[in-house]
Amino acid sequence: MRKYFLTLCLLCFATVVMAADAVNWSFRLIGDNTENPAIEMSAQISPGFHLFSPDNPPGGSNPLEFLFETQGCSLDGKPVANKPYTKQFDEIFEVDQHFYTGSVTFTQKIKPSSKKFSINVELKGQACDDKGCFPVFASHSFDGNAIIKEKISQTDIPEKKDTPENESDKTKEVSSTESGDSLRNTDKTSELAVSSIDNPDTTSSWWDNVETELKEFSDNPTQQERSLLYIFLAGFLGGLIALVTPCVWPMIPMTVSFFLKQNKTKKKSVATAAVYGLSIIVIYVGLGLVVTALFGASALNELATSAVFNIIFFLLLVLFAISFMGGFELTLPASWTNKMDSKVDSTTGWLSIFFMAFTLVLVSFSCTGPIIGTLLVEAASTSNFISPAIGMLGFSLALALPFSIFAMFPTMMKSMPKSGGWMNTVKVVLGFLELALALKFLSVADLAYGWRILDREVFISLWIVIFALLGVYLLGKLTFPHDDKVEKISVTRFMLACVSFAFAVYMIPGLWGAPLKSISAFSPPISTQDFSLYDGDVHAQVDDFEEGMKLAKKLGKPALIDFSGYGCVNCRKMEAAVWTDPEVKASIDNDFVLITLMVDEKKALPEPIKVTEKDGTVRTLRTYGDKWSYLQRSKFGANAQPFHVIVDDNGKPLAPAFAYNEDIPAYMRFLNQGISNYKK
Repeated sequence: MRKYFLTLCLLCFATVVMAADAVNWSFRLIGDNTENPAIEMSAQISPGFHLFSPDNPPGGSNPLEFLFETQGCSLDGKPVANKPYTKQFDEIFEVDQHFYTGSVTFTQKIKPSSKKFSINVELKGQACDDKGCFPVFASHSFDGNAIIKEKISQTDIPEKKDTPENESDKTKEVSSTESGDSLRNTDKTSELAVSSIDNPDTTSSWWDNVETELKEFSDNPTQQERSLLYIFLAGFLGGLIALVTPCVWPMIPMTVSFFLKQNKTKKKSVATAAVYGLSIIVIYVGLGLVVTALFGASALNELATSAVFNIIFFLLLVLFAISFMGGFELTLPASWTNKMDSKVDSTTGWLSIFFMAFTLVLVSFSCTGPIIGTLLVEAASTSNFISPAIGMLGFSLALALPFSIFAMFPTMMKSMPKSGGWMNTVKVVLGFLELALALKFLSVADLAYGWRILDREVFISLWIVIFALLGVYLLGKLTFPHDDKVEKISVTRFMLACVSFAFAVYMIPGLWGAPLKSISAFSPPISTQDFSLYDGDVHAQVDDFEEGMKLAKKLGKPALIDFSGYGCVNCRKMEAAVWTDPEVKASIDNDFVLITLMVDEKKALPEPIKVTEKDGTVRTLRTYGDKWSYLQRSKFGANAQPFHVIVDDNGKPLAPAFAYNEDIPAYMRFLNQGISNYKK
């Protein structure tokens, strides 16, 4: 009997030790000797464990409970976490479990009723890992001093007068409905319409325009400038790739030789080649301008995030990939090229050279079409009005340069590599890349509508397979219809195969949550991953503007507003490159209330809202994405993402807006400036 009792004691002791190892708690009294003290309860959760949240649904694991004993004070609301919980379906309990991993801090605000107060907190809950579940418990006592005013402060009046006891439990939908009621008056201007978008009884006008205040701070490089540079460089790279395809490369010596033979002097030949190259630029830039005229700035953003168009883009790129791999040829009707040939014969002078350039554009479509299509799709996703034209400028510039250069220096043509099977290899490699890029557009539609069919681990798995097969192809172990028989592998192909295999191996840890910063711009965010061992990412505490501002005011912290988008490439790059820095993450988690607003969120508003833009046009907001996009335009005068701004309790900026910039020290200065100005 004594033996069994001893065994039971050892088991109980082991359980206590495991529970202590699973979660370590620390407690801190903040705001001592002030009017608004609070206590912070921080949990450091061991790797592999997850701590269940206070609102874990019934039928699941034990939720975290807080028990308070107070003297000389009362509780102000409930404990508030500094980050959202993870929601995951549990097949054993058959319910959605809500839990935290890594670290989490709960803040409990206190209302002192006397100058000296004391409070004792006890908490209990449950933490689990793959081996089992363990009870969690901790306790701590505080003694503090407070400043008591005889009269109620002005900021407390709205809460007592207009807010019922369960105001903090109102859902996002109710808040948004209130906003909708105040927005429907279209007789007012944009600024007047948004000044009361929040509860009319709120003392601060959170939707007021603050462009003037933002301009008082130093300006940062804008996202638009960076996007245009990115699109230009992407277009230029696409043009260089198009040069080495079977449709374009053989045309270079043929066309340049024609110029040299037709013109008696070298000066005339160079001028002819220059006009030829300029004609190519005019044709492609014109194509970009047509896309811009058809869609426009706001429509490009909707186009880039629309499920229908993203699925069309996905299917289009898959079609291009199959074409590049030799499944079929994408060609324009022969009558088009015949008409261009007849125009060349029937015209003279510079006009005939323009039609020659147009003929090249049509003849090379089967190779350049997929590259141009991909570039235009990528340009549309930047939401910039002139991005398609800028992309086509870069593409056509790269495509036109060789014709002018070889006309100036014809002896250089002797060093050009001869046409051959290597050009088909280039096409097939592009086919693999098109296939990988196609998944990005399917992912955007999946995220915007919440389908969850292409979560991060599924996306990464497909990329691993694609790049592993690309390596196999480069080694000659996989062939396609138009490939020549590979008897020997060149050093170049071998090195490229090594790079492809290495990239596939690099992505494998991503299946367990590794950040994979190099592909963060393409892959879905880590929050979509069902199983992740990584806890270094930053999560927004709130995804609703009004609720976030209320929470920031309640906690006495500035609000960091993150205008983002599911289809925003640079947003993912910022999150992976900047927010994962330990110092940046600690500052955002502890010093701010992070509000992330997705401008391409497709969830419908409870009711459509009509607003009047600054130019007088009336627009109907139908989704939350429409609402947040309108907020960014009307309040901050910006339309590009990412766009980060720090505001105080009244919605006034505390630092200059921060656009896309992966400079971590600069971002820390941005955060520190916001904190410093808030404390002032």
